[in-house]
Amino acid sequence: MRCVPSQQATGTPGQCTFVDLDKRYAILKDIVGRSQYLLIPTDRITGIESPLVLAPHAQGYWADAWGSRDYVNRSVKRTLRDDQLGLEINSQFRRSQNQLHIHIDCMRRDISDALARHAKDAPGEWHWDTLDGNRYRVMRITALSGTSDPFRLVSRDNRNADAMAMQTILVTGAGPSAEKDGWLVVNSGLDADNGSGSAEDLLDHSCHVADAS
Repeated sequence: MRCVPSQQATGTPGQCTFVDLDKRYAILKDIVGRSQYLLIPTDRITGIESPLVLAPHAQGYWADAWGSRDYVNRSVKRTLRDDQLGLEINSQFRRSQNQLHIHIDCMRRDISDALARHAKDAPGEWHWDTLDGNRYRVMRITALSGTSDPFRLVSRDNRNADAMAMQTILVTGAGPSAEKDGWLVVNSGLDADNGSGSAEDLLDHSCHVADAS
């Protein structure tokens, strides 16, 4: 990634928005959408199926991506609620490049409204739901790190790379303030009945929610 040499040499991130040399990731504005950003590891990690995301001392990319959500707010010049913002990763079979990247953008309003019914779910329990015509399971969590890291949660019953390769994960606030309300992990897979390998359609790259009065 050209952003890393630029950060090392000049202290500026080059074509990226931000580079964290210690945590080994970069934030890049996607060319698609008004407010979409990507978190991309600076190490070579193919995607959700990589065992590197489950290594004992793996970087907490979901927490890092969530901490970067303010770039979306700056793009739309509004401070959105945490349940209006989302993070997403596609399955191996629905992505455009073989380098791990987490999408950071606005949520579709109708999806946020649908997920609101899980805002008070007991933490740590999966509940099946239908979103945009596909079956997803939803879990409320109170942290994005450690055993609650979304990669680790989904890997508990997708125990090998082939199973993980079919999964998609979305994370959004369970309420207006994730710090108080927690987060919702939304997961589906190509191996599920009426499942999906991409939750990206649950995001809104036009960020219409920012235009609401």
